[in-house]
Amino acid sequence: MKLVFGYHTHTLVQKVIEKELENFGIAYTYSGSGQIKFLQEINNAIYEDLKLNLLDYGIYIHENPKEQLVQRVKDVVDELVNREENYPYKTSQYISDKMDMSYGYLSNLFSEVTLTTLEFYIILKKIERAKAMILSGEHNLTEIAFKLNYSSVAHLSGQFKKITGITSSAFVRIMEKRNYEVNYA
Repeated sequence: MKLVFGYHTHTLVQKVIEKELENFGIAYTYSGSGQIKFLQEINNAIYEDLKLNLLDYGIYIHENPKEQLVQRVKDVVDELVNREENYPYKTSQYISDKMDMSYGYLSNLFSEVTLTTLEFYIILKKIERAKAMILSGEHNLTEIAFKLNYSSVAHLSGQFKKITGITSSAFVRIMEKRNYEVNYA
């Protein structure tokens, strides 16, 4: 038996953080995507222990304001790419509206902090999502292109090839062949 898991990173991280905060008895509220507001003062030792526990899961607390803003942008991109329904407007407009800031400013800041472009990050996340959707077998390439706001399967395939080295169609064929060999070998 083979299991293929799908998950929403944002939801998974949120559950881990909630569990850790509950373990420390820290009262909190969510104050935005990826942001938590403590409802009480916590001492430095507890804060450091919380940071260490979260680090075990690969979750770290951004303490630099620029890094905090970039993380918020990443969260918005993740939210956008993992939406179930299509969004009928440009990705840049979605990010700008969600962050209530100029896309140009956010893009420049993103490049400054991460040393890569926001556009490349968005493409990377879309291709990551496309691969997961292909592996799930629930959608064909046309549906995937539509859900990820590509103008066509050719556009998706071109970006897919830039990132992975193969086209989306080739990836589908490879996965189908691999699944056939696993199921019938």
